[in-house]
Amino acid sequence: MKFNKLVLILLFCTFFFTLMACENRPNFAELCEQNTKICQEFQEDTWCKRERVEVGFANLADKNDANDSNKYQQLIAYEGYEKCMLHASKIEHIKLKVKKTIRIDNVVKARVKIKALALATQNSEHPDLLFFHWSRYLNEHSLNKFIALEGSELLEKPNRQINLASYYAKHDITKTLNLLYHALELYPSDAAIDTEIFQSLASIFSHKKEHKQAYIWLKILYLYSPKDSNISHETFVSYFKGNNLNTEFLDRVAKKTLNNIIEGEFKAPRT
Repeated sequence: MKFNKLVLILLFCTFFFTLMACENRPNFAELCEQNTKICQEFQEDTWCKRERVEVGFANLADKNDANDSNKYQQLIAYEGYEKCMLHASKIEHIKLKVKKTIRIDNVVKARVKIKALALATQNSEHPDLLFFHWSRYLNEHSLNKFIALEGSELLEKPNRQINLASYYAKHDITKTLNLLYHALELYPSDAAIDTEIFQSLASIFSHKKEHKQAYIWLKILYLYSPKDSNISHETFVSYFKGNNLNTEFLDRVAKKTLNNIIEGEFKAPRT
């Protein structure tokens, strides 16, 4: 699967998995009809609809099967909603002052729910929850348990390798690179890639003044996620001019590397 087919594949996958989702779970209107309590949690607002839907389905999943994995998804969904609604609450409405009050109330409700879920999961052994409690609350006990899982099958998932990398980033760059590379190795073909990996690799190599590698990963980020607000054509022009790079060759390397990642065939280079 080459990169020039990526857009077509993503469109197909979006359509396909949307159909699958529609077959396997109710739409949001049906969810609300069947689970009124879930949908009445927050007051209606024109903002943050997508985030509210995510909260609704996360709550439905936990209602149907209460487990630590679903609790983690609830936490992430509520965090996303709280962040979005907090931004919305700062927008002043000249005619509808009540909007601000409603949004602030929704923010408070989301924070209360996050606090309750965090309390309920503080002793969980689930890898994602262990890292959650370290990254949000600096829970050293959770961190130690998470680090103890390093090398085990439980952490053989891209997001967990990324979490490990974020822990080691401040004191072991070589290990951080290896973890980020391994995260890329773990993605199956045509999976959605967390662009934080590309950003982190570009940043690390830039800091190390390994400008060719920094350019390659910056280019991969641009190719994979052209709408990324931090990347522009001017960024590349400035970077290659400032470091006298052979961009034609490096662009080919970047494209081939991205093709391998998309195909699920990426192999980590030696560090």
